[in-house]
Amino acid sequence: MSHYGVEPADKPKALTSQAIKALRHEEVKGISRRRLLRTTIGAGFGLWLLEVTAGTLSFLWPNLEGGFGGKVSVGTFDTLKNQNAALPFSEGYPVYVQEARAFIMLVDPTRPEFSVGEDSTGDGTALNVRALYQRCPHLGCKPNPCIKTYWLECACHGSRFDRVGTKADGIGPAARGMDRFALQVDDDGLLTLDTGKITLGAPPIALGQPGIEAPRAATGCI
Repeated sequence: MSHYGVEPADKPKALTSQAIKALRHEEVKGISRRRLLRTTIGAGFGLWLLEVTAGTLSFLWPNLEGGFGGKVSVGTFDTLKNQNAALPFSEGYPVYVQEARAFIMLVDPTRPEFSVGEDSTGDGTALNVRALYQRCPHLGCKPNPCIKTYWLECACHGSRFDRVGTKADGIGPAARGMDRFALQVDDDGLLTLDTGKITLGAPPIALGQPGIEAPRAATGCI
């Protein structure tokens, strides 16, 4: 027979109203779930706002060292020709300059040189050089020049532009030609683009009409 006795456990007692009031007013140790949630949401919103602000400033504020958004020195005609030796730049083919986010081409390929001057409209006829912003006016994709046609072709939605950026009417959804940068050629033949000054492209022109160059081949690259 066991000599161990089992004592009856104390019955749980209900909290008195005074004890409940005391617990309600007792300071919570650590951080509450509500406060943690508010802190997390506030920190996330602050981080998002900081990223948006920094991105906006970097896009809109001209780069004082000559980056995109300000003036970008591209080089002379010979410099661009040598840097793109595998491409027929001297025959009017567009070449790409990453620093300026631009396509550069001669306006009149029978004159393989730039002419001294300044053009705030970006037309470039008097300087014999044009600089097109790399974005398709439709939704911002980057068209690519086709070596077969010398045209710029947008692979996203099929818009077509002649080699100097004129939009072919009825081919693709872009509502205008490619936008142009203001440009300057100094006495040494150095081409500088002002990427902070953009002129919107002209309305589309139907093939066969004056103002648009015919493609050099019947079929393109895409």
